[in-house]
Amino acid sequence: MPQPLLFRIIDKAVYDYNMIENGDRLLVGASGGKDSTALIHYLAFRHRRPGADFSFTALHVQSEITPPLSPELTALYAGWGVTPLALDVNVLGRLKPGRKMNCYWCSTQRRTELLDHAIKNGYNKLVLGHHLDDMLETLLMNMINKGELSTMAPRMTYRDYPLTVIRPLCYADEESIIAHGKEQGYMSGTCTCGYQDKSARKEARRKLEQLTDGDVQKKKRLLAALKNIYPEYLP
Repeated sequence: MPQPLLFRIIDKAVYDYNMIENGDRLLVGASGGKDSTALIHYLAFRHRRPGADFSFTALHVQSEITPPLSPELTALYAGWGVTPLALDVNVLGRLKPGRKMNCYWCSTQRRTELLDHAIKNGYNKLVLGHHLDDMLETLLMNMINKGELSTMAPRMTYRDYPLTVIRPLCYADEESIIAHGKEQGYMSGTCTCGYQDKSARKEARRKLEQLTDGDVQKKKRLLAALKNIYPEYLP
């Protein structure tokens, strides 16, 4: 069976950044959304290739505002030979008095649990589902709001922990992931809690679309610009 176009895009990112190596034990964050679902599908497909020498586990961090994976999605995973683990976290209970619940806090708590689980259980890489648009939106937000040139790295090794974070979807724009999900018939869920406040990211997304006209090639050139830096032409 020929591999889907999205998988070829991911393959290039994995090759360019040497994301998956022999003997790797990967922990994948399974949010239930289209991005992590596509990523798990890819890893299951790649794991069946001749000579594949890595293992992976999908972990879903659920809380009082993040529901368990749906039975439909769990069945889809099972068809790929994947049995996800689940971890319960009291996100609201960790919120300090006087602080407002928001998406950033929730995602930070869930990512912390993924990191802790990976370290405690001997995984050497954490796989996250951030895609090209996520990275460029973060770039714009950091430039405008922090005055710094930074974003999510495709591959990043922590200084203080024996763990590397990889983002195999770094070359894939959101539309290509949506198209793949429709083609494959994904049943994925999205967060619909009452605490959502993504105004900053929505604004960054609007600016990104204006800047690139929604053209994926222009988006890829923006990402490439971060590796083609000429210090003599900068302040």
